[in-house]
Amino acid sequence: MPDQQKIKIKKTFIQKMKTYFLTGLVVASPVGITIYIALAFIDLIDRNIIPLIPAAYNPETYLPFPLPGIGLVFLFFMLTTLGFLAANFLGRYLISIGERMLNRMPIVRSVYNTLKQIFETVISENKGSFQKVVLLEYPRKGLWAIAFISGENTGEIQEKMADDVVNVFLPTTPNPTSGFLLFVPKKDIIYLDMTPDQGAKYVISAGLVDPSNLPVKEDKK
Repeated sequence: MPDQQKIKIKKTFIQKMKTYFLTGLVVASPVGITIYIALAFIDLIDRNIIPLIPAAYNPETYLPFPLPGIGLVFLFFMLTTLGFLAANFLGRYLISIGERMLNRMPIVRSVYNTLKQIFETVISENKGSFQKVVLLEYPRKGLWAIAFISGENTGEIQEKMADDVVNVFLPTTPNPTSGFLLFVPKKDIIYLDMTPDQGAKYVISAGLVDPSNLPVKEDKK
């Protein structure tokens, strides 16, 4: 076999191996990272919650081996029980007493009320938060950024504005949990058809994930 042909076969083999390796990396990396994060989260919960479980109710007391996820299950049970108690009259009364005590503490009061409002807004199914993805010119004319409508503005800010404005959250890349709150005139934004999940993926991936290649969520009528 001529040397040129051997070199060509060798290059082809190396190229194929490189392609197979990169393909395997693309397939395995998301799965491996997801599993790692899930296990790390479970381990974090277990290390902080298991010490709080009475030995009589801890399955690991009776088993010769550790049982991952016990802390997570116990935390879920405790939060569900807390929610059940908070839904009745006695629970609401006790919570109101606790809130009155917190409201008497200057710094703690501000932190508590802010966190409470954020969690109620995010978790509540009746809120329309982050249901629309928009484009707006930022940080200057001619440059566009993806943002999310966080709500209609009907307060003092709207009263002092000449145009109708909406509350817009402009996320940063690749961490969409940080960003800027902007009050933008409705006429200056462009509404997109992509879902908030698709918009978040676009931001997190720094544009590597094209929303046009993702399935579009159908509107429920």
